[in-house]
Amino acid sequence: MKSQLKKSLRFSLSIAVITFVLAAIFSVISSSVLSGVAWIIGLLIVLVIVLIGIFFDMLGIAATAADETPFHAMASEKVSGSKQALLIVRNADRFASFCNDVIGDISGIVSGTASAIVVLQVANGFGYSEGSTIQIVINVVLTSLVAALTVGGKAVGKYFAIHASTNIIFFVGKVVALIESKFNVQLLKKG
Repeated sequence: MKSQLKKSLRFSLSIAVITFVLAAIFSVISSSVLSGVAWIIGLLIVLVIVLIGIFFDMLGIAATAADETPFHAMASEKVSGSKQALLIVRNADRFASFCNDVIGDISGIVSGTASAIVVLQVANGFGYSEGSTIQIVINVVLTSLVAALTVGGKAVGKYFAIHASTNIIFFVGKVVALIESKFNVQLLKKG
């Protein structure tokens, strides 16, 4: 029991550090990219960030919903990506934590920050001062829209994740296998 707790705490600490680093990187990149573009491009960037969060949330749910059995059969036939898919399913808790909590939550936070930057660009672009009623209305509308897209998109993603988990995880396994073979790196570790 103590070794499992230590392993869990070690994983939790490492995932917290990874989250801190990735959040900082994504925040700097999105802020610097958004500062030099028109507000309509900024809206598209916010949409892309939201879609990334939805996609990774779907991957995390699919990993927890998938069954190992079809991947065993594929692995015995040496189908490319099946071993990686099997590793994902066997480590579904960690994979889901990374996809849902790290990437998904970072996307939510960064999309909120990015939408605030876009609100300022829209307000300033149309000559409204900071704190004006128009800026507040734009902020409320954009924040509500981002929240609705995120929650609605994740709900649709969960449906697909549950009902097509094998196909989704097999696709991810194939992508991971391709990356591992092309770049000679190991993305997934056993155990």
